[in-house]
Amino acid sequence: MKPVTAASKLGIYLPAAPEAFRTTPITRDELDALRADPPAWLSDLLRNGPFPREVVARKLGVSRSGLARAGVTEALDADEIGALIADPPEWLVRERESYREVMAERSRLKTLHRDA
Repeated sequence: MKPVTAASKLGIYLPAAPEAFRTTPITRDELDALRADPPAWLSDLLRNGPFPREVVARKLGVSRSGLARAGVTEALDADEIGALIADPPEWLVRERESYREVMAERSRLKTLHRDA
């Protein structure tokens, strides 16, 4: 698979990975091996980042669209995410509430359709 696909499956920010990973196709067996016994660089990326937008959004409890509306376009590391969580700016509070409302509505609709 392409390195971008492997990075997505691992939940890492591709530009932060070593060049050998970014430029070499990865087999499924190699991907499984990376998951089972991650090398130091992968462990560090998974722990400290920088993280791709999907991971940043999940850690902050907002949608990717919410990040875009707030102007967060770059990958964030664990310290930056921690700082936002410790002292949430107005946009983060607003986007978290919006995300909770959307998820509650999805859950309600899913239950409604399941019971119908």
